[in-house]
Amino acid sequence: MNSMNDVRKIVKEPSAILRPFAVSLAAFLFLVPMLVHAQEFDLLIKNGQVIDTKNGIDSKMDIAIRGGKIAKISKDISAGQSAKVIDAKGYLVTPGLINIHTHVFVGSKPNTFADGVLSVSPDDFSFRSGITTVVDAGTSGWRNFPQFKKQVIDQSKTRILSFLNIFGAGLTGEWPALTGFPGIDDIDAASMSDMIREYPGLIVGIVIGHYHGKEWIPFDKGIQVANDRKVPILVECLLPELPYEKILERLRPGDIVTHAYQDVAARKPVPNDKRKTLVDEKGSVQPFILEARNKGVLFDVGHGGAGFWFSQAIPAVKQGFLPDSFGMDLHRFSMNSGMKDMLDIMSKFLAMGMSVNDIIARATWLPAKSIQQFGLGHLSEGAVADIAILNIEKGNFGFIDSAGFKLGGDQKFQAVLTIRDGKVVWDLNGIAAREYGKAR
Repeated sequence: MNSMNDVRKIVKEPSAILRPFAVSLAAFLFLVPMLVHAQEFDLLIKNGQVIDTKNGIDSKMDIAIRGGKIAKISKDISAGQSAKVIDAKGYLVTPGLINIHTHVFVGSKPNTFADGVLSVSPDDFSFRSGITTVVDAGTSGWRNFPQFKKQVIDQSKTRILSFLNIFGAGLTGEWPALTGFPGIDDIDAASMSDMIREYPGLIVGIVIGHYHGKEWIPFDKGIQVANDRKVPILVECLLPELPYEKILERLRPGDIVTHAYQDVAARKPVPNDKRKTLVDEKGSVQPFILEARNKGVLFDVGHGGAGFWFSQAIPAVKQGFLPDSFGMDLHRFSMNSGMKDMLDIMSKFLAMGMSVNDIIARATWLPAKSIQQFGLGHLSEGAVADIAILNIEKGNFGFIDSAGFKLGGDQKFQAVLTIRDGKVVWDLNGIAAREYGKAR
């Protein structure tokens, strides 16, 4: 039987011997389209409360996944059309969360971040928090980004993007003395630009931070490269000699300030940092901060171990000054401090009165836009199937800031299930698993 013509001939003019085979073959050929249609999707999420900021969705919807992409989103999709069905009743279904401030260039070098033990492996912390994409905040520079890519990015299931450090060697200073950071002689605008050009879409911007000088050369060179490559700048902490208001004056629309709610006057281990804070002594958001926001500068939480204070955040939120993203500043020490994970940060803002929809927006679509990754952070048909299923737990909870103060709350976000590229990568309670002792 060498062709479909042979099959058709047997079905049309079968001999007595082949007639039973022909009938069975004809029946099989008739049923194939029905079987294919019955299993049209790989995975179906039903009955969840879908929140998709980009598409203006906040309602009970079903989401079907095929080939790692979102194939269909509708009010009701038949369970019989999917190989696997997940019942998300009572849960929030959102795009996979995006954490734009991490340090994940993990390696074996002691007391340092770049290729060192102070960074952490992203897969150990991302999926269990509903995070599918992280952005490394300048742990590598143009000298060692290829090593970071080969050593961490290419080895991880988490999607890892990167801000490139303004300094070629990246974040190499030793902790906690914060000595040994590169100087301005390690800034090479041409090499930075070449590296960003070589990895478009993977390097999403430039970090300026951990600089103790009084000169503006890092900003001059950084803005030069950022304009050339059309990427944003992320301003990190530890710029104690440069006035905050002057920094914001130099930033462009779309540039990002992290550690937005930090009380820099009290911050250690840089006690001489005299920069102004987000709110003044009377608790009012400073005019120069509002001017920067009106200009289009974005403000990231950047919680970390010492970057978030209720004394700044609570009055700011009451005045409507909300963050644009919930960057964790994830590293070896911050993950065991007041900053537990990104969901803990989101829960703090929930306790401060921020709405669920505003929180989800700043955990998904808004950070995606800030790093110009417009294919992420939403649940459009055809988009990558990065999805978080979240629960808002009720109870008696406490949330801790960088000064050690506690804020009470009666609600907390928890990741129930995480999907990356259409595959379940975190399942807290087995809602996607087979029931033991029951056939499926």
